[in-house]
Amino acid sequence: MAIPSDSKKISPAAVRIYHNPRCSKSRQALELIRSAGIEPEIVRYLETPPSREELKALVAEMGGAAADLVREGEKVYKELGLSTADDKALLDAMAANPILINRPVVATARGTRLCRPPEAVLEILPTPSASKTAARK
Repeated sequence: MAIPSDSKKISPAAVRIYHNPRCSKSRQALELIRSAGIEPEIVRYLETPPSREELKALVAEMGGAAADLVREGEKVYKELGLSTADDKALLDAMAANPILINRPVVATARGTRLCRPPEAVLEILPTPSASKTAARK
């Protein structure tokens, strides 16, 4: 499933999580979202990797650098010699090797964030009034 590269156009109540069910932090963030009464769009990024353009958009929405999204402890990170890589090389590497993408990344109308610790998701979840307004439309 392709994710629009312009993720900023997410509806007020929409929540998208880039999720790895094998990751405890990702499972915890998903549970926090669901505990808030929201069923998010779940992108299992290892099965359906985001494109390089989508990754670039996520990094821009997070307001950081590609390095902020990379899992430095992965074997492929060392094999590819990414410790001194620039954003372009890191985006290329994550697109080709989605295991390098840190998780969970959550996108809402209130922002996009790497949710480590998982409780960071609470800062960007839609407000109850936004959820109710979107549900009535």
